[in-house]
Amino acid sequence: MRKNTKEIKIGNKYIGGSNKILIQSMSTFLPSEFDECTNEIERLINAGCDIVRVAVKTLEDAKYIKKLKERFDVIIVADIHFNYELGIEAIKSDVDKIRFNPGNIGSDEKLQALIEKCIEYDVPVRIGVNSGSIEKDIDSLDISTVEKCVMSLDKYIKKVENLGLKNIVLSLKLSDTLDTIEAYEKISKMYDYPLHIGLTESGIGDNALIKSSIALGTLLREGIGDTIRVSLTGDPVREVYAAKSILKSLKLIKSPDLISCPTCGRTEVDLEKYALEIDEFLKNINKDIKVAVMGCLVNGPGEAKDADMGVAFIKTQGVLFKKGVVVYKGTPDLAIQELKKAILEF
Repeated sequence: MRKNTKEIKIGNKYIGGSNKILIQSMSTFLPSEFDECTNEIERLINAGCDIVRVAVKTLEDAKYIKKLKERFDVIIVADIHFNYELGIEAIKSDVDKIRFNPGNIGSDEKLQALIEKCIEYDVPVRIGVNSGSIEKDIDSLDISTVEKCVMSLDKYIKKVENLGLKNIVLSLKLSDTLDTIEAYEKISKMYDYPLHIGLTESGIGDNALIKSSIALGTLLREGIGDTIRVSLTGDPVREVYAAKSILKSLKLIKSPDLISCPTCGRTEVDLEKYALEIDEFLKNINKDIKVAVMGCLVNGPGEAKDADMGVAFIKTQGVLFKKGVVVYKGTPDLAIQELKKAILEF
């Protein structure tokens, strides 16, 4: 049921249409903080990030984008606010996409200058609106926040379209889960531009993950979304793993799937330790494989017989099974090592 949005080329990849949904995150360092920024981008890429956005606060930041492009084969997006010249300099530095809010660029002349440069260099633009960037005249209306955001974005779209821009990506993030879903549903019916979906300012920890998962999962299930970001406070690599988990759970990407049972009184080993060990191991495995880590022989291999392979534990013994058939018995630690070998050989 994926919505057939307009296909747009960003860097060496395409978004929209039937193309793969790409995962985005944002560096916590400025491009001019080059060593720290490159180290973090490398970690993001290794985690599975397709698009890396960087904040551009100065002309020096914009110029450093060229160095980032020379270092990495990943889509780099420049996040521009208030100063249109930063966007122009980023475009000259081979940036793949510009993200800005037309409402804070300044005069129409400045906006036109930036859009003209985007068109000249064939650089797509993501127009982003959230609850904190609503047009002042619209914000004074007695309507819901969702309606205000949609109206603001609609106004900005028409403005850049009138300037001749066609390679447009849209985002409409709010901090409330249900508001975010409603806003994207509305804009999705109005335009066929690719949509970058996310829940802004979702917070920290489990609560943020749950809120984002509900919002993004709902939208993706409805066929809405061409790129995604799980916005979390802290290490951006966690955003990438969270996004992969959401896409994986909806069968939108092929990657390892780990199942493990909840602990109970029958569990006689440190199941969480073994499950976390296998979870970490699978982060570097690019295979469509289902792996189980089960706490006892009641749950495994019986309840996990549809897994490609897995382990179950009883006291001092670990049992390795494949498609429900036991193929190895040994100590828990040895069973875990055999499981890792089986995953690599799959």
